Amino acid sequence: MSISLRQLDVQDKAIIISVTAPGEMGRRLRDMGLVPNTEIEIIGRAPLKDPVALRLRGFTLTLRNNEADHITVEKKEPSA
Repeated sequence: MSISLRQLDVQDKAIIISVTAPGEMGRRLRDMGLVPNTEIEIIGRAPLKDPVALRLRGFTLTLRNNEADHITVEKKEPSA
């Protein structure tokens, strides 16, 4: 099931399905490595839930929720 990156909880892992941000924001997100088929892990959130910190491709990135809303992901089930 596809959901917005904003809906993930800390320690959730997911695969990026699409980045739908328009114009400059979309280009910037893709330049940061947020492209389809990339695995991400939510590693933290600020006290008011914005921004969100995620780990991908060996580095940590923080996004505001308005940016995270444009990223559709497929949540990975935790391994047993």
